Amino acid sequence: MSEQTIALVTGANKGIGYEIAAGLGALGWSVGVGARDEQRRADAVAKLRAAGIDAFGVPLDVTDDASVTAAAALIEERAGRLDVLVNNAGTAGAWPDPPSTLTPAALRAVVETNVIGVVRVINTMLPLLLRSGHPRIVNQSSHVGSLARQTDPGAGFGAASGAYSPSKTFLNAVTVQYAKEFGDTLKINNVCPGYVATDLNAFQGTSTPAEGARAAIRLATQADDGPTGGLFDDAGPVPW
Repeated sequence: MSEQTIALVTGANKGIGYEIAAGLGALGWSVGVGARDEQRRADAVAKLRAAGIDAFGVPLDVTDDASVTAAAALIEERAGRLDVLVNNAGTAGAWPDPPSTLTPAALRAVVETNVIGVVRVINTMLPLLLRSGHPRIVNQSSHVGSLARQTDPGAGFGAASGAYSPSKTFLNAVTVQYAKEFGDTLKINNVCPGYVATDLNAFQGTSTPAEGARAAIRLATQADDGPTGGLFDDAGPVPW
């Protein structure tokens, strides 16, 4: 079996996810490009390969049990293990969406992708991750998921969000529980990419996707004595 590091990035066909895949691939890693859309996935893989990266497509809908199971089987057949999982796929729903206007269905849809989808992927990939000598999981969170930042009048988070922000707060709490379960056996952390110009915010952000990918890449490549169960951005730790 090859000793090449094997990574899977969900939602990797565009934006921050693509840049994470590109950054990890530039290290000589083999990177699975997880994405729902067949054409966009194929285009992303072709672009990465043209840049000299060992990329491969992984059909993946994080909200679908069968899709995630099939993705794990593909990685099992290709590599027999998974060293790094980056849960980047997510949705903003109708953000900003005041909670007074939120429907239960809209809330469920956001949580299904941003929280349940992450749990679904992690638990399905765990047997492959635990075969690695240095398993890492990085979950894409947000500054707006930090309760400390949300409640700080000076943080600039004025718009109310009934689904997106709470879904990231939920994800932060879930990550802490995984860290408590696995300790240093498996490093798991959340990242805040910053206000990045992507289609998630109609390209209104102030940072590039490549800049937004840096914190995730750093945590995915951290040494064995690195942190686990934390929330970080490109500058360092972020308060919960």
